Amino acid sequence: MSEQRKATESQFALFRLRRFLPFFVTQFLGAFNDNAFKNALVILIAFQGVDRSSDDVRFLVNISAALFIMPFFLFSSTAGQIGDRFEKSLLIRSIKLAEIMIMLLAAIGFFMQSIPVLLIVLFLMGTQSAVFGPVKYSYLPRQLSESELVGGNGLVGMGTFLAILFGMIIGSHLMTIENAGLWVSTL
Repeated sequence: MSEQRKATESQFALFRLRRFLPFFVTQFLGAFNDNAFKNALVILIAFQGVDRSSDDVRFLVNISAALFIMPFFLFSSTAGQIGDRFEKSLLIRSIKLAEIMIMLLAAIGFFMQSIPVLLIVLFLMGTQSAVFGPVKYSYLPRQLSESELVGGNGLVGMGTFLAILFGMIIGSHLMTIENAGLWVSTL
């Protein structure tokens, strides 16, 4: 059978295609990483908040949410213009390389238990995700046929929400491992 999926075949057959599976895995791991980090940071703030007033803890938790979302407002339209000008697979590789570098900084921040460093990392993660978004949305229509597109979008949506759920659960859980949460979360 060619890589063109038959209209009667399940969308899950897309997982066998080289033009879909690597993208799906990349998107899944990116969403997982964002949410695992964000939730680990919120738990760290709450646990370190024992020395702080509850108002300070609430402020830091709220600022965390704002720092992650703000780049989507600031950079998404510019990222769309960049996405239109450059080859998509090159952009995806570059953006994911930036994510690795940002996560190395996160490991340093967790090791140092530095909330300011981790908040900067959270902003950088939001920026990286905001830049990835337009490229992500323009990639599938170029790689999938018209009969595959709805199923492919559905799978990516499903994978993204599963990754968000798993990231939230695992990120929160990692930080609650007694005497090891910071070490495990940096891995």
